[in-house]
Amino acid sequence: MQYKIFPPDKLQTTITLPPSKSISNRLLILNALSCSPYPIENLSNCEDTQVLIDAFNSESNVFDVKGAGTAMRFLTAFLAEMEGEWIIRGNERMHERPIYPLVNTLIALGAEIEYLGREGYPPLKIKGKHLEGGEVYLSGNMSSQFVSALLMIAPKMDKGLIIHLENEVISKPYIHLTLGLMEKYGVKAKWEGKDISVKHQEYVPTPIKVEADWSAASYWYSMASLIPKAEVTLLGLNQNSLQGDSNLVNLFPDLGVSTEFIPKGVIIRKTKKSTKKFFHDFVNEPDLAQTFVVACCLLNVPFLVSGVQSLKIKETDRINALKTELLKLGYVLKDDNEYRMLEWSNERCFPQKDAVIETYNDHRMAM
Repeated sequence: MQYKIFPPDKLQTTITLPPSKSISNRLLILNALSCSPYPIENLSNCEDTQVLIDAFNSESNVFDVKGAGTAMRFLTAFLAEMEGEWIIRGNERMHERPIYPLVNTLIALGAEIEYLGREGYPPLKIKGKHLEGGEVYLSGNMSSQFVSALLMIAPKMDKGLIIHLENEVISKPYIHLTLGLMEKYGVKAKWEGKDISVKHQEYVPTPIKVEADWSAASYWYSMASLIPKAEVTLLGLNQNSLQGDSNLVNLFPDLGVSTEFIPKGVIIRKTKKSTKKFFHDFVNEPDLAQTFVVACCLLNVPFLVSGVQSLKIKETDRINALKTELLKLGYVLKDDNEYRMLEWSNERCFPQKDAVIETYNDHRMAM
């Protein structure tokens, strides 16, 4: 199916945003670990979340997470701590995404996990059992979800868990989000420098509601930046959100978009011209990188963005996907060899006629 989209010169609307996927996925794990009798209000209906819901409702010991990376990582740690024999698999792309940093750490804690295909990658066979805990070393520069997966099962371990993070720690706000949600269930942790410690303690069941998704809001901010007369009300956003992507409030003024907080959410407006060149390190907000890259190109704003190394192992290789698809539209992007930076210096080429944009089965590429 192909779509042609024509830009308006005016946009005035009110949008009810979807619930946060990141919060929903963590709460499903925490609700299960706490044996909570309370249903979670306002859960996301995205694939990642639905995969987790299906897993918790399933009577089978075989789980297919399809393309849901969060579900793969969170369930791997969760099942390693749950007695029984489990198999967890996904689609072809999922079996190309490395999981060995998490698996190696779980094995160091006493877990029994076997690779059923390529070494270091899903699918996995897990013999779940109670883990004693202890101290582990984990690289922080691949995925914060490895860290979050371990933290959520840490209170169940007799000795608790101390994670010594090595190298640069990416996506720190997502780790803070995990710790903040754990605290809502009565669990306290300590993060000092690159060491995170969680003592053995009990989760306390609690009623909870999922707030709106700041990541989803980013696409409306992007749209507002491109339309001269834009005023959009986004409902459900929390000014004091734990979501790291709420930082877009501080970034989009560079693309001419202001934010006004109101009791029900925010009002965003196109208020001024964009900056002459956009710079930002997305190490803490990698899911915003694609949005800003595309918006900058369409606004003719050169950019140099860094901290994008984790985009290489997302649902698709988002660095190459951005370069390939924007080239079709006439924008020549360049990256360094380590995929840590992506740059557009206003270099153009002839765009393809009637270019068809591929999304790589990746929702953020599509958006």
